[in-house]
Amino acid sequence: MQSIDTALIKMITSHYFIKRDVIVNKIEHKGRLFFDKFERVNELLNYKVIQDHDAGRIIAAHPLINANDKVENIVFDYNGRTPERFWHRAQLLLREEGFINFTAYKSKTEGHLHLYVHKGHTTFHEACQLANMISMKLSQRLAKEWRMFPNTDMPREFNILALPYELYQKERGASWSKHM
Repeated sequence: MQSIDTALIKMITSHYFIKRDVIVNKIEHKGRLFFDKFERVNELLNYKVIQDHDAGRIIAAHPLINANDKVENIVFDYNGRTPERFWHRAQLLLREEGFINFTAYKSKTEGHLHLYVHKGHTTFHEACQLANMISMKLSQRLAKEWRMFPNTDMPREFNILALPYELYQKERGASWSKHM
């Protein structure tokens, strides 16, 4: 992935996570037990780490919640079979809801997407409510084959996403509105 691709989303780069082969941490949250295989690295997420991730030497993830409890992106983690249909429906819904900046990236598994909706400085709880609202509206048109991040059903340590691999589609600005 080139740096221009990651520049389309505002990632928190103060730290990152690396996936290990062993369980690093056990976390109990809302009566459920979570096993964490991602280890936090308190260094800047730099170009070398991104290159190692792209080459498949490591699996790196970036956090969605910053130290001030703010969220920059709401993310759909789509794990279905028809990414084209999902992208089409999602972009129509997001435009209708007033979102004009969003970017979809391919993940490691073929046909799976990470759709970053660029919201800007939003509190964690407000972002979770907004993510749930968008998800419910989208599930009226499609079978629910995605997860939304950030998410209150998981511990904050699990509100991370693997770095994207390749740009799928992007929507920038309101250039489409002149054709309405």
